Amino acid sequence: MQATVHEYDALDGRGSVLTDNGRILPFSAEVFQASSLRLLRVGQRLNIEVGPDGVNRLWLSGIGPGQTIR
Repeated sequence: MQATVHEYDALDGRGSVLTDNGRILPFSAEVFQASSLRLLRVGQRLNIEVGPDGVNRLWLSGIGPGQTIR
């Protein structure tokens, strides 16, 4: 699923995304750290996986194992 960064606190690594159907879902500092991303900006598009407690994985298309940037 794709979403847009809604909020991001660079000091603690937590934030939230806005899904295409209008839901705001939180992500923890642990989820951000596991993404291997260094920074996010509000409005940036991401791929996400969602679990019962919110976002449990986020990444950029073209950046990850087996993916190439086009």
